[in-house]
Amino acid sequence: MTSNVIPTPSNPWFGVAMVLIGLVVGYGAATTMGVPMPSSGGGDTVKEAPKAPTPKPTPTGTVTPVDVDEDNIRGDKNATVSVIEYSDFECPFCGRVHPNLKALIDEVDDVNWVYRHYPLGFHSNAQKSAEASECAADQGKFWEYADMLFDKGADIAKLSGYARELGLDIADFETCLNDGKHAQKVKDQMATGSAAGIRGTPGNIVINNKTEEYKLVSGAQALEAFKNAVESVR
Repeated sequence: MTSNVIPTPSNPWFGVAMVLIGLVVGYGAATTMGVPMPSSGGGDTVKEAPKAPTPKPTPTGTVTPVDVDEDNIRGDKNATVSVIEYSDFECPFCGRVHPNLKALIDEVDDVNWVYRHYPLGFHSNAQKSAEASECAADQGKFWEYADMLFDKGADIAKLSGYARELGLDIADFETCLNDGKHAQKVKDQMATGSAAGIRGTPGNIVINNKTEEYKLVSGAQALEAFKNAVESVR
């Protein structure tokens, strides 16, 4: 006759029964409370949702067209594509991109480089250096003076010395600078940059002058990035 065996603490089946009861109760509590159970693959069941990619910067306003009479242009003034650089002579990143844009004009056909001023308020030498470059432009030496500012440093105390090195008429240069002849031009160019969506330097807008299609290339990008941007708007 078979008898029913009731597990007791001294019975060897008692421990097994307690383990089984614990598993059943634990599973029920976990599923009821919404706690995720481990997957058979060994990874986390609940993973962080993937982050959306950072959108590429694009101009958010109106780009002022290139003006061959007012803008400082390096290269063919009638080129189809222009790289409009909003820059600050005291900005180290602007100094880094300067040789890249020089190379772009040398290596790529039908492209010119337009320099517009965007002196940042926390750069104490930037505004006057921008004005000085325009005083040099009055004597036909904008790009030579701009190159010197990036090569030797934007320093108010040295602006006249740079003009002297380039053989400029010092009296005319200093009168222009001291009178603030081009102060408003510098401020106006900065305003056009802000209107086009520029928020820092160097801010570069690559524009097709015929179709008016344009693209923003922010920061001190490599030469290849500018070449790609030029091709994208041709």
